[in-house]
Amino acid sequence: MNPRIPPARLAIVAALCLHSAAVSAPAEPGGDYARFRTENASAMDRMMAGMDARASGDVDRDFVEMMIPHHQGAIDMAKAELRFGRNEQLRRIAQEIIVDQQQEIAAMRLALGDAPPPSAPAPTQPSAPPTHHHKDVNEESRR
Repeated sequence: MNPRIPPARLAIVAALCLHSAAVSAPAEPGGDYARFRTENASAMDRMMAGMDARASGDVDRDFVEMMIPHHQGAIDMAKAELRFGRNEQLRRIAQEIIVDQQQEIAAMRLALGDAPPPSAPAPTQPSAPPTHHHKDVNEESRR
């Protein structure tokens, strides 16, 4: 449990998750649900492999080397929720998870004297400008 997150907030998050599970219709096999499950399984596999870090003999460094993949796993799973989830409350929580975990990764690296991770767009920002595939209606009139 994260000591910086008040127990009351954790209880609210748990209640929201339970409520969402109770009111959400079960997903149909295939489609987005299958892609979500595949992404989630991949995130879990990367996280577990990353947490199996080689011992360095430095407790602090070993702690960080195991925690960073754990936090990155949470980020990857939250991104899958943003891509495929429909519950707005859970999507907001997923956004918070991404920001919080990125900040904690940076803080752990800085505490060890390592360079911070590169900046990344916020979870609600596209990584690249959107491309428009519609035809400009004024284009025809200008010819």
